[in-house]
Amino acid sequence: MKNGEGHSIYMIGIGGIGMSALARYYHSHGCTVAGYDRTPSPLTRQLEHEGMAIHYEDNPNLLPALIDFAVYTPAVPSSLMEFEALRQRQIPIMKRSEALGNISRQHFTIAVAGTHGKTTTTAMVAHILHSSGTNTTAFIGGIANNFDSNLVLGKGLDSILVAEADEYDHSFLRLHPNVSIVNSIDADHLDIYGDKQHLVQGFNDFAQLTERCVIVKEGLDIEARNILRFGFGDGCDYRAEIVKAERGTTDFIIHAEGTETNVCLPMAGNHNVLNATAAFAASRQVGLDGGTIANALATFRGVKRRFDIRVNNERYCYIDDYAHHPEEIRSCLTAVRASYPGKRITLVFQPHLFSRTRDFMDGFASVLALADTLVLLDIYPARELPIEGITSSALLEKVQMSDKRVCPKEELVNLIDRERPELLITMGAGDIDRFVEPLEKLIKTW
Repeated sequence: MKNGEGHSIYMIGIGGIGMSALARYYHSHGCTVAGYDRTPSPLTRQLEHEGMAIHYEDNPNLLPALIDFAVYTPAVPSSLMEFEALRQRQIPIMKRSEALGNISRQHFTIAVAGTHGKTTTTAMVAHILHSSGTNTTAFIGGIANNFDSNLVLGKGLDSILVAEADEYDHSFLRLHPNVSIVNSIDADHLDIYGDKQHLVQGFNDFAQLTERCVIVKEGLDIEARNILRFGFGDGCDYRAEIVKAERGTTDFIIHAEGTETNVCLPMAGNHNVLNATAAFAASRQVGLDGGTIANALATFRGVKRRFDIRVNNERYCYIDDYAHHPEEIRSCLTAVRASYPGKRITLVFQPHLFSRTRDFMDGFASVLALADTLVLLDIYPARELPIEGITSSALLEKVQMSDKRVCPKEELVNLIDRERPELLITMGAGDIDRFVEPLEKLIKTW
């Protein structure tokens, strides 16, 4: 099923960031693409504008008459009535990871994995390759600002494929990487893996699939045939040395292969320096020189919802971030403190998943206290049912700080307008993103 050319494809959960990139890919290859999602969003509206038919009601009667195969995301509940209708019509159904795996089999593939950092690193690699003139196709788990899209389209099967490798539901084991990156392995998705040990094993299984080399952050327990380490330590094959960091920009040196490359990255945070170092190492594997890579990194504009600076004037700053794991929150808040010393941080956080909130309750409580003021929204359930005793109020009780509260979503904008924080961060992986544009517009009126 070569790229799906000419097929009629139905996508369940088409508005998801990974699913929408696949939809765009198929559509660009001449397929008729239609889909279902639970609610309209800016992304689904864009897909409709691009010519894809989307409906928002779980109604088998709305399925297209002609469907060659269907693709779904595991984020959609299995109780969906449309699933049964597709089965009754004997239409082949595959997971998003299978569809992406089929595509990766046809290309030289750079796959980027990690419990944190994979979206930014994927976007960095895609930008480096594309800006150097390399024929590049990329599936990015966010809207990369350099492309204003989650998809980069190359020409034909000669293009290098850059793909975000998602560990959820073992999805990354469907890929066929020639070069892979493993950025981080912190306990997460324990509803799938059970414990950290099985998660680490999953990443090792992914690494074993890689043909040429695995680029691994120092200290991670990964074994594979050909490993290149990156980090800040002396023993790394690609060693980063920070020279200067101020107000959202970081100057650093990459020591590798007996040479030094100066990089000016228009981003804050040690974690982004490491992301860039991993992207540098991957780009070297396809023959790009250090100077070309550094020039590209200097023009990297980040990813929407990843340390996304929306307002930055003399009086107010507003940053939006996708962080939804304690270590991601820590990295973001640490980077904000370093970039904006002396500013009072107001954090609006929407916990994502009842199970994650339960599994990391103490970790969340600890890192959320790094803010000066905390506003919690209710837990975003995604695919889950509530768990007794696991609420935002229960989390709030554990956070050791005085200026904290739970706020209903419908009251958030008025609360922010009333308090006018000098440095506001919105954070989370749920539907908190719906507040970004309204808050940005509001703050610009102050």
